[in-house]
Amino acid sequence: MKDALRLLALMRPQAGWMALAVLLSALASLAHVALMATSGWFITAMALAGAAGASMNYFTPAAYIRAFAIIRTAGRYAERIVGHEATLKFVANLRPWVFVRLTPLAPAALEDKRSGDLLTHLKGDIDRLEFAFLRILSPALAALLVLAAGLFVVAAHDGTMAAVLLVTALMGGLGLPLLVHRLGAAASRRVTARTAELNTLLVDHLEGRAELDIYDPGRRHRAALDAASDSLIADESRLAGIAGFAGAGVGLAAQTTLLLVMVIGAPRVLDGSLPGADLPMLALLVLALFDAVAPLPLAFQTLPGTLASARRIFALVDRPVPVPDPAAPRPVPAEGVLVFARAGLTYPGASAPAVEGVDLTLAPGRRIAVIGPSGSGKSSLIALALRFRAADPGALAFAGAPVEEYEADALRQRMTVLAQRDHLFSATIRDNLLIASPQASSAEIEAACARAGILSFIKAQPEGLETFVGAHGAKVSGGEARRLGLARTLLKDAPIVILDEPTEGLDAETERRVLDTVLEATRARALLLVTHRPARLEAMDEIVLMAAGRILARGTPAEMMPYMAAADRTDGGAA
Repeated sequence: MKDALRLLALMRPQAGWMALAVLLSALASLAHVALMATSGWFITAMALAGAAGASMNYFTPAAYIRAFAIIRTAGRYAERIVGHEATLKFVANLRPWVFVRLTPLAPAALEDKRSGDLLTHLKGDIDRLEFAFLRILSPALAALLVLAAGLFVVAAHDGTMAAVLLVTALMGGLGLPLLVHRLGAAASRRVTARTAELNTLLVDHLEGRAELDIYDPGRRHRAALDAASDSLIADESRLAGIAGFAGAGVGLAAQTTLLLVMVIGAPRVLDGSLPGADLPMLALLVLALFDAVAPLPLAFQTLPGTLASARRIFALVDRPVPVPDPAAPRPVPAEGVLVFARAGLTYPGASAPAVEGVDLTLAPGRRIAVIGPSGSGKSSLIALALRFRAADPGALAFAGAPVEEYEADALRQRMTVLAQRDHLFSATIRDNLLIASPQASSAEIEAACARAGILSFIKAQPEGLETFVGAHGAKVSGGEARRLGLARTLLKDAPIVILDEPTEGLDAETERRVLDTVLEATRARALLLVTHRPARLEAMDEIVLMAAGRILARGTPAEMMPYMAAADRTDGGAA
């Protein structure tokens, strides 16, 4: 119930549109009921008048029939437009609502989520919440309005018929949906969970296809994918069978009501207490009322899966923010020195700290290289600098103030970072670069690309900066993707530059040339270079050797010469 109420609260901005959609749906259904009832009365009255040789005004009922048909058609059309507009507005607001709440969680609070699962949250779960109004809320509210009006009309003619209609409507509109809910709730929830599982496996399978071909000759991952697909199909088949049973049940309730109304009304027609034309009118009226009841079993069947999706989304966005912003953040100075003071970091569940007792000073014009084997804590330093994690113990300060006093996003604006796994989006080269500086001119973009050693490649492409790089940069090589990421980093004018393995995948000559231009471009800025390669380390002001989260040695390039071999041991992976 808590999740349902929270979902309704998210719908509140579209309450006007949704109320109008419900009213239009009820109006169209009532017009259909009136059309059926009036037609039944008109045909029977005409027949009785003809048999009695009496004259009858058929213009007025014929006009009513045409009017009800027009209202039904127009009402259905308007209800579809308004209902889908309300739903699209709701979903359009829901996506940024979720994204805004996910942003402070990334990456620390989302490390247990694979990309396929996050994709399901942002796509599948939110798409399933479309059903909350279209398949659940709107049909239920419209059915209540239509049944109330229908019961009022039937009760005005015969109380017994109204009682019968109330009982059968409760059976078809409440009892049967509750039974359907009970029978299909588990399968509906499993469909939500297994859809997420299948999406995760599909993303992993597609992105890791080359690795799976090599390391999974037994096709175990494909077998898991097939098993997840088969389980999902089995649950969907069960739900389809239950839906068919529910449809037959509503039809049986409608036909039973029709029969009982005829049985109750026939003696009254014979004794003259009920006009002969009114009996077929009432029979067709109650039959048509069940058109409003028919969607309710599907609504109850859809409800568990929809609430399961809502619960998944709420559980994700309600995760505690790992590094909360201050209630009254201070303005971030345009420039300043970033200081690590005995900074430490222990990841949740880890038995040992990833970083311990680190002192670093990143000042304008100062270049520091951090070297060390994989797992030594180099990338954890970047997480601390970016406020993805909070130092514990120790502290970080920028421009003389603790970083906790700044808004994290505002502080990150003073840094430009090339991550170890920098992402290229499925867009053009220009669009990927403009992420760093949306207002950058073509000349500025080309200058950054030249510094990163990628400009000649771009100019060799027929479409230049408009070249499409594909999903995850699939249409460029690893080295080209790395240099595009570096160009994006250099395009942003920030006082602190952090580069994590910037020349990964480059040959020695290209690596040295690129590093020369990078060093020249960042001459007046603070530079933190995380690397396991020895190229251009002699140009650094200080080299820091880390192992097991601690600084083992530090000094000038000349002083660190005996330790340079440590930079060649591993690939410098994240701690």
